[in-house]
Amino acid sequence: MNENVFIALVHHPVYNKDGDVITTTVTNYDLHDISRAARTYGINKYYVVNQLKSQQALVKRMRDYWTSGFGAEYNSTRHEAFKVMEIKDTLDETINEIKASTGKEPTIITTSAQKSAETISFKNLREMMQNTNNPYLIIFGTGWGLTKEVIKKSDYLLEPVKGKTDYNHLSVRSAASIIMDRLLS
Repeated sequence: MNENVFIALVHHPVYNKDGDVITTTVTNYDLHDISRAARTYGINKYYVVNQLKSQQALVKRMRDYWTSGFGAEYNSTRHEAFKVMEIKDTLDETINEIKASTGKEPTIITTSAQKSAETISFKNLREMMQNTNNPYLIIFGTGWGLTKEVIKKSDYLLEPVKGKTDYNHLSVRSAASIIMDRLLS
């Protein structure tokens, strides 16, 4: 179990393709697939960060369906996956909850598909995570990625996921699964 590892899917602040700061909407597949991967890799909590009350209500309704009543009875594995998911207004609220629950400030890791000179490798981060008892928060952005301000507040920027070609436009749920596998398997 990776009880010191938390992940967050951030819908604000992120960029759109024109570079404007926006709030993205929740995607059904992201909730299902990232919850399932988080449960598979023993993530403590999967936070969905979106300050829009209408979007929070959607996430809560879906989570409640799969964790109680007919949905939980119909598909017990989905029930297990959705139990790790929580909804938060902001990234700061998420960080404060992790600090309150662990008693320690989490090490903040941001992710990006963009190349940068100042990144930490999967290997180095994996070793760091294995050799310390600190909480880690791995942050994934939606839209066209996390804002520069979010990345600047992080302790580390993780190297991008690279394939065998120069094409690099994975869905966030695919990138999250690959990253969890590279860091936690």
